[in-house]
Amino acid sequence: MTQQTVISTNIPGVPKFVTGKVRDVYDLGDALLLVATDRISAFDVVLPTGIPGKGRVLTQMSLFWFELTADIVPNHLLASDRAAIAERLTAAGAESVGDDLLDTLEGRSLLVKKCQAFPMECVVRGYISGSAWKEYKTLFAHGGEVRLYGIPVPVGLRESDPFPAPIFTPATKASSGHDENISQAQAAEAVGQDVFDELKDKSVALYKRASEYAAERGIIIADTKFEFGRLGDQIILIDEALTPDSSRFWEASIYKPGRSQQSLDKQFVRDYLLTLDWDHTAPGPELPAEIAEKTAERYRDAYKRITGRSL
Repeated sequence: MTQQTVISTNIPGVPKFVTGKVRDVYDLGDALLLVATDRISAFDVVLPTGIPGKGRVLTQMSLFWFELTADIVPNHLLASDRAAIAERLTAAGAESVGDDLLDTLEGRSLLVKKCQAFPMECVVRGYISGSAWKEYKTLFAHGGEVRLYGIPVPVGLRESDPFPAPIFTPATKASSGHDENISQAQAAEAVGQDVFDELKDKSVALYKRASEYAAERGIIIADTKFEFGRLGDQIILIDEALTPDSSRFWEASIYKPGRSQQSLDKQFVRDYLLTLDWDHTAPGPELPAEIAEKTAERYRDAYKRITGRSL
């Protein structure tokens, strides 16, 4: 079945709190409505072509992980069902909450608690890939001990090798543009040592739980990133969790270190874009229909493999 591709949303009468690279966020007074569109970004540029059904995969996978990890850290979820969303939109002053709007929002929207977000991406890496591999190659060329983002790591790692234990590499959070990796000391200075320690511990615990679960289903989670917020005196997990947008999912059956891996995430789009004569600045190029659909297949496959459900 061909899915509707949702590039942007608009809810007359309800103010849009922020428009992110993928999510449209609406202010409902005492709560927020997060709507995951089918937009996709690469090299920090939102592309003009959407990925059919991508927003629903992100939302439903986040819901799955929220439930599976709630004993590690509470999260910001209030509700995700159609009736609850309709009720809250009406109460917030939406001009019309009809079936067309609800059909668009259904499956891709979360009602969540308002909180104070920490200005930091909490990145956990179990394997060396992406920007970490690029940085490592530069450091290793100089010989001696290698400290990746200030963290001691073994000499002689190959691309896609596992670290001896998952490492925590925080990054600045950018609403647009590029998140920048920072040292743990810089992160601790920004949020306070006690908060930093808690964010680090929760992030690594979440990664370990998820990577063990995914491994039983033939998927390697090479790395992922989390966001947290403060609600009263409690730290909670916010935004999305362990999706193909925020994680690297590798096919375990053909995993082989020393090279890049076959992925079930948006790396497929990045690899295609690297074949083009494009300087990675906006506006991005249109994606061919075949590339968009193959990307959608990878997202759906990751969801089905991990959750046992289909979308």
